[in-house]
Amino acid sequence: MPDTPSGSPTVLRMILGRQLQALREKASLSYAEAAEVIYSSEWTVRRMEKAEGGLKPLMVKALLIAYGVTDVREIDAFLRLARDASRPGWWHRYGEALPDWFKVAVGLEESASLVRAYEPQVVPGLLQTGAYARAITAASFPGESQEDSERRVALRLARQDLFKRPEPPGYRVVLEETVLRRPIGGADVMREQIGHLIDCAARPNITIQVLPFAAGWHPAMYGMFNIFRFPDDDMPDIVYSEALTSATYLNKPEEIARYTESLDRMTAQAATPDQSIIILRQILKEH
Repeated sequence: MPDTPSGSPTVLRMILGRQLQALREKASLSYAEAAEVIYSSEWTVRRMEKAEGGLKPLMVKALLIAYGVTDVREIDAFLRLARDASRPGWWHRYGEALPDWFKVAVGLEESASLVRAYEPQVVPGLLQTGAYARAITAASFPGESQEDSERRVALRLARQDLFKRPEPPGYRVVLEETVLRRPIGGADVMREQIGHLIDCAARPNITIQVLPFAAGWHPAMYGMFNIFRFPDDDMPDIVYSEALTSATYLNKPEEIARYTESLDRMTAQAATPDQSIIILRQILKEH
């Protein structure tokens, strides 16, 4: 095993799961045979490999030995990874403000070196102002208490701290013109939000491109999605898309290629980054 990788617990579980799967397949063991080693079920082994459950060090050690890993230093490296992968992420303290289906997305954000995004409806959370986030939250959860609403807003703003790192991830987003013209929270909120987008676009790690109405039809008008890329070679790109109460995570090469091609085409159709800043300034005047 190479040097212990770094990243959020979410991504570390994915890396360890992929490595355990590769070792099991190399040892020509079935799920059932691996399950016998840890006195558990095939379902447990599958969940471990898919990063859908906890990774107990004793189980990991037993599997490694069964898979033919005998080097003590290599086993220790795997166990360190298992322990790191089991610690809760900072976002867990926000409790119910963070849906289970979204926890993985926050973990992917934390570890990504590049996030490419398409957003047809609203300003993405990583670029929202507090006032805009409050307006979105109030409309999305009208019956919620102010305390719970503020917890959701606080989580959204806390996610943006990744841009304060000495080496922040790259962030490239294509925004539909609709996003900028949909009145959310009133004129003052929209003016502040669009001004914030102009400021964000000036950062070297952030690229904002506006896709004007005039661009017409494009390959991904069905909904938002993100493509996460990671610095660790053991992690493939992952596509994330969300619906009202759920999310989809894709990592098959053919799926990634389809989404990447679509986003490349939208990037070509959209206004250039410099042109997009001009559009943002024009819309700011209108607000």
